[in-house]
Amino acid sequence: MNFDLTQEQAMIKKTIKEFADEEVAPGALDRDRAKEFPADVFKKLADLGLMGLPFSEEYGGAGADTVSFAIVTEELSRACASTGITYSAHISLGGAPISMFGTEEQKEKYLTPICTGESFGAFGLTEPNAGSDAGGTQTTAVEQGDRWVINGNKCYITNASYANHLALTAITGKKDGNKEISAIIVPTDAKGFKVIDNYEKMGLHASNTTELVLEDVEVPAENLLGKRGEGFKQFLVTLDGGRIGIGAMAVGVAQAAFDKALQYAKERKQFGKTLSQFQVTQFKLADMAMKIELARNMVHKAAWLKDQGRPFSKEASMCKLYASEISMEVADEAIQIHGGYGYMREYHVERYLRDAKLLEIGEGTSEVQRMVISRLIGCH
Repeated sequence: MNFDLTQEQAMIKKTIKEFADEEVAPGALDRDRAKEFPADVFKKLADLGLMGLPFSEEYGGAGADTVSFAIVTEELSRACASTGITYSAHISLGGAPISMFGTEEQKEKYLTPICTGESFGAFGLTEPNAGSDAGGTQTTAVEQGDRWVINGNKCYITNASYANHLALTAITGKKDGNKEISAIIVPTDAKGFKVIDNYEKMGLHASNTTELVLEDVEVPAENLLGKRGEGFKQFLVTLDGGRIGIGAMAVGVAQAAFDKALQYAKERKQFGKTLSQFQVTQFKLADMAMKIELARNMVHKAAWLKDQGRPFSKEASMCKLYASEISMEVADEAIQIHGGYGYMREYHVERYLRDAKLLEIGEGTSEVQRMVISRLIGCH
């Protein structure tokens, strides 16, 4: 077992750490307050060639591996979780399905602008009645001649306001009494396609979360992504990769909360001593550090397995579940260490707690992860 990063991974880590500290972190608090999308940050990430990080150089990507993607997502999330989730969804939900299942023409046309940062990546899966039960999809796509006519709506879709196109799931027929679900690439400027951005969220205020409404939206038949009827299978594979992104985000948020708590504990004096001199605080910080280390190892293991072309579904679920839950714990503990100051916005730690909560919900709730893991360890 080799825990060293490769030369390329180490270089990416150094670059993104400096970028996160200098370009992302300084504006995080203001962006959260103003609910302002970090567009300028992403222009700079595109200039660095990071917007297509794990995708083929043929389409403008950087040809890097999943471990590198996890490193970049963690560092961006440490500085600002809204930036982290935007990046993670852009790659793992927006670009990945097209990269994995698209034809040469589709990759050329739709993956290239994602890699160059000309378009953000987004993915239309969740619906008002189909969250954890993605099989409850109600959006339909009817084949009419050489076109698909799509009707339905999607909710909680990340990045759609800034995406030129996205893959979404729709019922394309019935097979043996079951829904046949397919994935179709849809341009967001298509007639009858509306992107509504008016959610009021608990956290991740600077990220873009939207509702999609499709009324008789027509797209050419060749916009079918992968094989007809395999949409369900495709998005399960897509979500496995996305879970590594959520795990990496969770580690980044937890690391940020720990860093702030440690710094505060060393400066704050009570009863004639700094907080860090009290054993109760030392033990809290020791537990936080341990959990972050374990979560990061799990994320990197899942990413490494994916890069080796080995099964990684169980590890992706484990890393997402464990990292998101310790992220909440660590953020909560960081507020406690800060005392009353922790409850105040300017000290950042309350934001980490608000942002971390989504990580226990998005891309499969903690409950769904436990279902997945129990199935993969042979419970049923």
